[in-house]
Amino acid sequence: QERLVESGGGLVQPGGSLRLSCRASGISFEIYNLFWYRRSPGKQRELVASITVDHVTKYTDSVKGRFHIYRDNPENTVYLQMNGVKPEDTADYFCHAQMRISPDVAYWGQGTQVTVAL
Repeated sequence: QERLVESGGGLVQPGGSLRLSCRASGISFEIYNLFWYRRSPGKQRELVASITVDHVTKYTDSVKGRFHIYRDNPENTVYLQMNGVKPEDTADYFCHAQMRISPDVAYWGQGTQVTVAL
């Protein structure tokens, strides 16, 4: 069974740090481009960061210099290191895996909640 499971969310103070993890079972991350999305109440789902099979990364402007996406293919895990968090980073965070050579093959995790507050 193919499955993505996020973890690492929680409550963090503004300016603090948090690391989200997404571990896959049933698929091999090495052939997938990987993404972190987030969604806040009343907002559209937003692409936060991505990392390709070739380890090329991209970030939405609001998190550049603060967030870092990286992958550990042997462990089928992708991480989102969140530094200098802001209240506006509060959201449910979801990981997404998309097969590079066949983008129709894709999977979503169930999400992990991040709350940035005093």
